[in-house]
Formats: sequence, C-alpha cells, structure tokens
Amino acid sequence: MMQSGGIHAVELVLLLLLLFVIVFAALARKLQTPYPIVLVIAGLLLSFVPGIPKISLNPDIIFLVVLPPLLYSAAWLTSWREFKFNLVSILMLAFGLVGFTVAGVAATAEWAFKGFDWRLGFVLGAVVATTDAIAATSIAKRIGLPQRIVDILEGESLVNDATGLLALEFGVAMVVSGQTPSVGAGLLRLTYLTIAGLALGLLVGIIVEQIHRHIDDGPIEITLTILVPYVAYLAADAIHSSGVLAVVACGLYLSHKSSNLFSANVRIQAWAVWDSLTFVLNGLVFVLIGLQLHFVLAGIHDYSLQQLLLYGALFSAIVIVLRMMWMFPGAYIANAIRTRVLHQQVPLPSKRQIFVVGWTGMRGVVALAAAISLPDLLEDGSPFPQRNLIVFLTFSVILVTLVLQGLTLPPLIRALGLAGARSHETEEDGARKAMVEAALAHLEEARKKDGDEFEGVYKDFSERYRHRLAKLRGTDEEGIGANPAVYARYVGLGRELVRVERRTAVKLRNEGRINDEVLRKVERELDLSESRLALM
Repeated sequence: MMQSGGIHAVELVLLLLLLFVIVFAALARKLQTPYPIVLVIAGLLLSFVPGIPKISLNPDIIFLVVLPPLLYSAAWLTSWREFKFNLVSILMLAFGLVGFTVAGVAATAEWAFKGFDWRLGFVLGAVVATTDAIAATSIAKRIGLPQRIVDILEGESLVNDATGLLALEFGVAMVVSGQTPSVGAGLLRLTYLTIAGLALGLLVGIIVEQIHRHIDDGPIEITLTILVPYVAYLAADAIHSSGVLAVVACGLYLSHKSSNLFSANVRIQAWAVWDSLTFVLNGLVFVLIGLQLHFVLAGIHDYSLQQLLLYGALFSAIVIVLRMMWMFPGAYIANAIRTRVLHQQVPLPSKRQIFVVGWTGMRGVVALAAAISLPDLLEDGSPFPQRNLIVFLTFSVILVTLVLQGLTLPPLIRALGLAGARSHETEEDGARKAMVEAALAHLEEARKKDGDEFEGVYKDFSERYRHRLAKLRGTDEEGIGANPAVYARYVGLGRELVRVERRTAVKLRNEGRINDEVLRKVERELDLSESRLALM
C-alpha cells in the first residue's frame, strides 16, 4: 500500500491518516457539510503537499478488508420493511440502471475517447456503474429529504455493487481473452451469483443467530459481529458467488432478529463500536481517494493536461446524463409494476423527486478500486489497453459526482421544495403511546397480584408512565422510599415494564406498523433504561 516499506513507516502513515480523518471530519461538522466531500477534497489537496507519504490504493484491501464491514453496517441500518416495499424500485436502479450505464458508456466511449472500442467502453461503464450513497444519504437525512427517497438510495447502493462487479467480470474477460460471453451465459452467471450469494448469506445469519443466543458477553459478541461480514463475504467468494449479496442478506437477517439476540448492555456497546468502526473506515477511504491523484497521473504520458481535463469533464457529463435519462422511464416502469402487478398502494413519485434521485448518483471507493484492479496484461502478454486512462476517468467521475453533485444537492433539494420532510414521526409517536399504554396495563395486572404491600411502588410507576402518556398525547416525579423490599420491587418492576415495552415495539415492527428505524430509536431508549436499572 506504501511506496516504502517498514512497520514504523506503516504505523506513521496510519496515524497520519487517522489524524487527517479526525481534523477534516471535525471541519466538515463545523461547515455543516457531509464529511465524505470534505475528506475527498482534503485528500486531493494533501496530495500536492511536499513530503506527504504517497499511498497507493490496494484493491484487495478495499474489497476484502474495507467493503464487508461497510456493507454489513449499511444492511444492518436498513429497514427490511422499506427495503421489501421498495424492492422493485431498488432493482430497477441496481440492475436496470447499471445495465443501462454499462451499455451507454460502451456505445459512447468509442467516439468520445481515442483508442477505445465498445469492449473497453463496456469495462469503463462497469467500473463506474456502482454508486456510493454515503454522501447522498447523509445530506438527505440532514435536510429532511422524504424518507422514501432515502430508502431507495440506500437500497440501490446495497445491491448495485454486485451487479456492477459482475458486469466488470464479463468486460475484463472480453478484453483479456478476446471472447464475448453469450447473453445466456451472462444470465446464468447472474442467477447463480444472486441465488447462491443470498442463500449463503442467510445460512451464515442463521448460524450466527444460534451462536448469539448462547452468549451474553459484550466483547465476545461484538467481536463476533465484526467477524460475521468477513465470513459471509469470503465464504461466498470461495464458491464464486456474490460476496456483496451474501453480506447484505446476512446483515438484513440479523438486524431483523437483533432485538431478541442481544442484551441491552451488549446492544449499547455494539452501537458505539460499530459507529466508530464505520466512521474510521469511511473516513480513511475517502481521504485515500483524494490522495490517489499522484498515482492516477503517474501512468498517463500521452495526454496533455488540457486534454485530460476535457476527457474527465466529458466522461463525468456522460455518466450523469445516462443516469438522468434512465430515471424517468425507470420510475414509471417501476411504479407500473408495483401498482398493477404487486397491487401496492404507492403514488408515482413527482418529477422533482425523480430528478433528485437522479442527481444523487455519486461514485466512491468501490469504483476506484475496481478500476485499479484491472489486470496489467492480456492473455498474449500485451499491456491492457487504455488501463491508465480508465483509472483517470474513474477518478474524475468520483471527484465530479462527489464534490459537484454533493455540494449542489442541498440547495437543489431546497429549491425544489423537498426539504424539511418529517420522517416516521407519526409512526414513532404511535409506537411510544402503544408502549406506554401496554406498560400501564401491565402495572394494573401486577398491582392486583401484589395487593397493597407495594402500593407505593405502583403509584410511583403509574405516575411516571401517566406523565409520559400525557406528554405524548399533548399535557410531574416523586421519590421512592428507602425500604429494601420496596426498592427491590421497584427495580424488578422497572425491568418488567421495559420488557413489556420492548415486546410491544417488536410486535409493532413485526406487524409492519412501524419500521426498523423507529424500532431502533425507541429500543435504544429502553436499553438505556434497562442499563440504568441494572446499576440501581
């Protein structure tokens, strides 16, 4: 990964990168700008500073070390209800748009760039077909973009890595061996990748679920959660299926089951660890993208700077236009399937919403790693044609889409009147009321069993819960006696009520009345309450 070896040099570079991430992420927070954009720009500027270590991006590290936990985290945070409900729209982007992008770039590259034919265009299109939704969704959530758009963007980024990498596999085979796979072979390979990857991911998830049920130890369980995405990814890779889909399937399954797998303390610890881990990994890769300018330019000698800038701008425009061209017919087709075939009660997205989804096609580290992973030589020993230019064009698209589209997305959303949308607040309020009402009903049943002995305890809890219910419906605390028996009953009853609230919230999620995001939010509060009671 570095030009000069030595363990001390690696340590120094890693520490410097982490320092860059901390400083520029803090700056991004102060500027109220998504940190991926700031980190890419910062890395780009740092690449011009004399003495800054030159760090090359190793595609194996990206695909085998960085990608699995990031995919797993994203899948874990994805609501299965929304993912399933929007599946047709997601697949229209993850499969349809990826195919359209690859075909569009293959058709245009031949006349746009000297030395390209349709096969090299196919490779180039496959490299840039995958999107990175980190920047887009962080902007969307911060300024209140409608949740339906955010759900579709997150789902697209989870699935399209698999289709883009499959297209790249075929493109490279065509260039390296000179053979063109048949459509039937392509569909067969896609079917195997999808079914085998999903099945293996679910199998790993089921096995891990059983292991979690027999362990209640924070460090052990958290270590297991870090191990799981690598197991799913490498196992799928070993049988030549999609590691991406295996990790996504495993993450979605375990996330859906997590309420019954982890204790409150483990869940709180795990969230803290994973928040930090994903932040560090994302921060490092976005800084590394910017730092790649030296390596991207090093292999290009046959083009002037002016020609390179023109090529980069032209190709970025082609990629953006292709996405926009697909969005409107793709949205209409998806809506027709959802309403007429699946009978979903879903309105056709407005033209403004469709345009915003089209404008969020930002590329990230997977695209750059895919470009760098292209082989150096063909089967006959000759150099891979236009390899360095493909890497440069990919780098250009990443910079333009992340920086230009990322910075213009907030004012665009505000100009279109899509900002400030409330996300799941009605569901959340309803869930809180149902949980408090269930706890009050349990209090009444428990009071009858205990009689008058613990009347003070029940009175205190009743007042607390009724106060919460009054606030939720739109309307204050008293101390508890020092009697040990009363105090013990207070703590025990508190735990019972938290369990009742948790069961109610999970039941509401299972019935489809709230989504996983709402469940996670209220469950975190229950975890904190349970942890506080454990310390009393």
